[in-house]
Amino acid sequence: MIHQYINNGFYIVLDVNSGSVHSVDPLLYDAIKLLSGRLADMKEPAPVPRKTAEEVAELLKEKYSADEIQEAFSDIQELIDREELFTADIYKDYVMDFKKRQTVVKALCLHIAHDCNLACRYCFAEEGEYHGRRALMSYEVGKKALDFLIANSGARRNLEVDFFGGEPLMNWEVVKQLVEYGRSQEELHNKKFRFTLTTNGVLLNDEIMEFSNREMSNVVLSLDGRQDVNDRMRPFRNGRGSYDLIVPKFQKFAKERGDRDYFVRGTFTRNNLDFADDVLHFADLGFEKMSVEPVVASPEEPYAIREEDLPQIMEEYDRLAEEYIKRHKEGRGFTFFHFMLDLNQGPCVAKRLSGCGSGTEYLAVTPWGDLYPCHQFVGNEEFLLGNVDEGVTKTEICNEFKLCNVYAKDKCRDCFARFYCSGGCAANSFNFHGSITDAYDIGCEMQKKRIECAIMIKAALAEEE
Repeated sequence: MIHQYINNGFYIVLDVNSGSVHSVDPLLYDAIKLLSGRLADMKEPAPVPRKTAEEVAELLKEKYSADEIQEAFSDIQELIDREELFTADIYKDYVMDFKKRQTVVKALCLHIAHDCNLACRYCFAEEGEYHGRRALMSYEVGKKALDFLIANSGARRNLEVDFFGGEPLMNWEVVKQLVEYGRSQEELHNKKFRFTLTTNGVLLNDEIMEFSNREMSNVVLSLDGRQDVNDRMRPFRNGRGSYDLIVPKFQKFAKERGDRDYFVRGTFTRNNLDFADDVLHFADLGFEKMSVEPVVASPEEPYAIREEDLPQIMEEYDRLAEEYIKRHKEGRGFTFFHFMLDLNQGPCVAKRLSGCGSGTEYLAVTPWGDLYPCHQFVGNEEFLLGNVDEGVTKTEICNEFKLCNVYAKDKCRDCFARFYCSGGCAANSFNFHGSITDAYDIGCEMQKKRIECAIMIKAALAEEE
C-alpha cells in the first residue's frame, strides 16, 4: 500500500507496510503514483489495475525525457529490491493470534482524586466526579493498586503509574505516600516505577515542584493557550479565569524541570479553531514541550468540533507545521507532541497493531479500587473489570480489548495511518458508535493530517543536516 501527498513543497511517498518514507522529485512521485495504479485527481484514490512500465512511460513522456523516465524506473526498482516500496502486508496474518497472546499489566492510571477545583466546560470527568461521587483515594486503596500492578506485571521490570483526577494535588499527601511505597518495593520485586502526574496547577507550590522534579518522570500541565481561550473553557467554579494564577507557576516549574520530561497540554474546541496561535503562545511563554489536543465531545455541545470545521483545522496544522520548521531553523524550536514521529524504528509490532493497551496492559483505578480499561471508561459499569482486592474478574472484557487492533476495524484496515495511530482511541469509538472496534471519524481525519505534517517536517529538517 502506497500513500502519497504534497505538503509545503515536499513530494512524500509512504510505503505503508514497511514504514519507509521517501521525499522524492515530481517525476518519481508521478511515476510511483501511476505504477501503483491510483488516479491522481482523486482525494482518496480507489485502486485500479496497475499499469505496466510501458504504459506509465507513455503517460509521462509529455512532461519528462526518456532518459529521465528510465532513471526514475531504475530508482523505483532499487527501492522495491530493498523492500522499501510496494511491500507486502506481513502483519495481517500475525494478528489472527492476537486474542491468544499473553499480556501483563504494565501501567495504571490512579484516580487519586475524583474531585477538582476547576470547572472546565468540556471535562469528560464531570469536574472529577466521573458519573459518580466525589472521593479521594486512600493510601490503603492506592497501596493495593500498586501491589496489584506488581503481581500482574509478570517479568516486566519497568512499570508506569499516572496520578490522575480530577485534580491529584487535592490528595497530595497520598500521592507522596504511594511514591514512597512504590520505591520501597522496587528492589524487593526487581521493578522500576515510572511515576507521572497530570495537574491543573492551581495548588502547585515549591514543595510539590521539588518533589515532582525528584520523583516524577513526566508531568502534564493543563493549560489551553491564550488567556481568553483558557479562561473561557477552564474557569474556577465561580466563573473566574485560571490563567493568571496558573501560568507563572507553570513557567517556574518548566524552568526548574531542566531536562526532565513535561508537557503543557491544552485542548482546542470550536471556539479556537486557530489553535496554532495557542501552541505558539505556549512557545512564546518559554515552554519547550507542548501538546494541544482536539476536544472530543457530543455534537450537541456548542464547543464540539464538527465535520465542517475540518478544512480550517487542516489548514491550521499546515500553518503550525511551517512555523514549527521556521522556528527550529532559527534555533528557537520546540516540541509539539503530535509532530513527534519515529521513522527509524517506532513502537514494537504489538503497539503498532493494538495501540495503548487499554483493557489489557493499561488499567484505570477509581478512588475505591474499581478497575476499568482506561480513565475514559470509568463510571461506565458495562466496563467494570474488577477491583484491587479480587483483581480482574471479567476477563471476557479484556479479551475483547485484545482484539481491538487495526485489522479488527473496517475503517482502519486499509488506512495509511494505521501503523502510526494503531486504530485510535477505543473509548472515542465506543462513545460515538457503541463499539470499541469502530473509529471516531473526525478524530481520524485530524490524526491523518497530523501524521502527514509530521513526516513533512522530518523531510524539511533533514535538509538542514
